[in-house]
Amino acid sequence: MKYVNLGASGLKVSRIALGMMTFGSAEWRPWIRDEATAREVVKRAVELGVNVFDTADMYSAGLSEEITGRVLREFARRDEIVVATKVFFPVMKGYQGGNARGPQPVIPPNVSGLSRKHIVEAVDASLKRLGMDYIDLYQVHRFDKATPVEETMDALDSLVRAGKVRYLGASSMWTWQFAKMQRAAERAGGARFTSMQDHYNLAYREEEREMIPYCRDTGVGVMPWSPLARGFLAGNRKREDMQGGGDSRAATDEQAQKYYYRDADFDVVEALTARAKLLGLSNATLAYAWLLQRPGVSSILVGASKAWQLEEAVKALEVTLMAEDAAALEAPYQPHAVMGHT
Repeated sequence: MKYVNLGASGLKVSRIALGMMTFGSAEWRPWIRDEATAREVVKRAVELGVNVFDTADMYSAGLSEEITGRVLREFARRDEIVVATKVFFPVMKGYQGGNARGPQPVIPPNVSGLSRKHIVEAVDASLKRLGMDYIDLYQVHRFDKATPVEETMDALDSLVRAGKVRYLGASSMWTWQFAKMQRAAERAGGARFTSMQDHYNLAYREEEREMIPYCRDTGVGVMPWSPLARGFLAGNRKREDMQGGGDSRAATDEQAQKYYYRDADFDVVEALTARAKLLGLSNATLAYAWLLQRPGVSSILVGASKAWQLEEAVKALEVTLMAEDAAALEAPYQPHAVMGHT
């Protein structure tokens, strides 16, 4: 494993991070795996040197945080690992996120967003579910248009000062929104965001326009989510998945179908498959290697339901891409509408 500082901070993070959204309850999303699987994957992750474990309060309505805490207490040393979670969305069994199709439950007031009230209550709930007395990286899951940024940043700073949180991070939003929040913290002399967890992979590169240049310029570490485009880049997805074909993830992951199933996206996969074959690598390892070598990227969030999938990610650390390799991978890309901010 290789480790780097997260942006301009002193926090050391493994270049491969384990996304814990995969573990929880299949009642929340059909492709979610149980705690027994989490134990196997986390054990292997620790053996491989992974020290970043990322979850969110909303995943499986809080169960993901509970599982994360239990398995990490069993396999990892608390002072060596970086436990990351997020706040914004409601923690409700029937709520799957802003992109989910179909009816959503009615959301009561004050149980979502980035108000002082919700943040202060949410961090205590997360700490209880995790079974920990502090969170290493506390991230705002989305931007809250209904709350003044000064209120949000002051509330987050109070968590750092209280010792409940070590570092602050953010996830997908417009660059101007992120900059506005950072500026509010700077004016108040409070804690700023150390990381940006954004939507970035070979099939979706819109973050290269503004967010990544901004993060590089201001010392913010980039931690892309969905580095395999929700499995799309692995090369086993087909257009008929949208009619119920494919494996359980391919057939039921409506968000992947919404994001990546254009003809141009399949062209990206074909180029990836051809270059991976030429280099003697799997699609996944090559896609990870490309992302790890992108400017500004500190760590990538790998979602794994099997130990060997993590091993494929770690192999990417030893791959050095030549300019012609990167050019071949990037050539088929066609711009997307911006996605992942809701």
